Amino acid sequence: MATLITMPRLSDTMEEGTVASWLKSVGDTVGEGDILAEIETDKATMEFESFHEGTLLHIGIAEGETANVDALLAIIGEKGEDISMHLNPSSPQASSDTTTEENTQQTQEVEPSSQAAAIPEGVEVITMPRLSDTMEEGTVATWLKKEGDSIQEGDILAEIETDKATMEFESFYTGTLLKIGIQEGETALVDALLAIVGPKGTDVSGISLTTKAAPVATPAPEPAPVKETPVATPAARVIAEAAPTSNPSQRIFASPLAKKMATDKGISLQLVKGSGENGRIVKSDIENYQPSTLGVAQYTPVGVESFEEIKNSQMRKTIAKRLGESKFSAPHYYLTIELDMDNAMASRAAINSAPDVKISYNDMIVKACAMALRKHPQVNSQWTDGMMRIAKHIHVGVAVAVDDGLLVPVLKFADQMSFSQIGVHVKELAGKARTKKITPQEMDGSTFTVSNLGMFGIKEFTSIINAPNSAILSVGAIIQKPVVKNGALAVGNTMTVTLACDHRTVDGATGAKFLQTLRNYIENPVTMFV
Repeated sequence: MATLITMPRLSDTMEEGTVASWLKSVGDTVGEGDILAEIETDKATMEFESFHEGTLLHIGIAEGETANVDALLAIIGEKGEDISMHLNPSSPQASSDTTTEENTQQTQEVEPSSQAAAIPEGVEVITMPRLSDTMEEGTVATWLKKEGDSIQEGDILAEIETDKATMEFESFYTGTLLKIGIQEGETALVDALLAIVGPKGTDVSGISLTTKAAPVATPAPEPAPVKETPVATPAARVIAEAAPTSNPSQRIFASPLAKKMATDKGISLQLVKGSGENGRIVKSDIENYQPSTLGVAQYTPVGVESFEEIKNSQMRKTIAKRLGESKFSAPHYYLTIELDMDNAMASRAAINSAPDVKISYNDMIVKACAMALRKHPQVNSQWTDGMMRIAKHIHVGVAVAVDDGLLVPVLKFADQMSFSQIGVHVKELAGKARTKKITPQEMDGSTFTVSNLGMFGIKEFTSIINAPNSAILSVGAIIQKPVVKNGALAVGNTMTVTLACDHRTVDGATGAKFLQTLRNYIENPVTMFV
């Protein structure tokens, strides 16, 4: 049977609420204790949980909309259930339901006090709040403050038992607790006078607030174990079920979020020292909890949470935009191979032995990529909605890290350059990039990109394709490791490279063949001179 959920009154002064966001959609399965929506009240934004199980059949108040307390918020029932009678106000059943709701509301209405006008300035009358959508009355289980105590906004005043669970009720006012209207163990209807807060010494003996149904004095029942683990809200937070302690009469107070975190981390609440009011365990206590060792008292670090805000530079914004567009528009896939670098290391040492010649492994990789692109032109391509463009020229971009992010200078016609020419151009362009003297023309037009983090000791990684390229090569560090050569174990030098490809233009077999050619060039550098 469908259950109608109305806009709850989550604070003593709330008249209407705004749905900030829905955490469930129509058709979703809802469990008891699930958070349905975030609701903005006149005090704060609170999470509103479901006390029912079923399927969310209807949302009555859309995100951003404001409605009065008791307006239809949602309907939960069985999947496929007909709820037209609840949505059509002209139907007899709906009229009957409306009449019943109105009668219920009328029984809860508060008779205005004849002395309302005599309430002194600065005095706030707090009434029994309706802490769930079905709550008609509440029982004060415990007062955490007594008459005469100083109250701060946000202090927990009392624990209130509703028809669903036991909740902490906090004050939205600062002052002195001048009067307690409902004693511990007493039950009263919603809107009954709960407490009065105001300036110390104020006479409030003449202030009264009665409901049509007088409060019923009943002993507080033993609190039942809470089945759900609700999420804490600023005004109404379900009290975490007490964990066993060495003193059975001592109750552990913890916020629902702290309890959930403790459960997830396997931490017993009885071992945690609460830093909240009256020793209440809060989120930070669980985050900072350090288990004691061999009976040594635990140390809970205390600090201030803070952030440093750095305004995004135009470069950072551009990088974020372009990489985001590439990652979420181009279907990436990755191919990884390990290269034998022994011959490359020997060849580089021989080349660098010549006067005034210094080349890097990166120069050799760029040259090998350019030559491999010549044999596999489909990797040297771009995707557009109407066609695939295969570049006849080979312009290799080389990623360079700068203070504000990443720049990609471009080596034009890289396949026609020698190792030393590539080295000179890369150093020149990288220097310009780091001093912010590089021109847009020197970073435009790449058809393929190489990103090398080997100098930082990174063994292997994957990169995001530099659009509109179809591929990018990630180059790791050269490492020394045991390898098998000619059937015998030996010490070898290897390097891992990963090719990221756009699957729209480069098929898996095409990418694999490109890497085979690249392997041949790197492992046999002499072939690049032929």
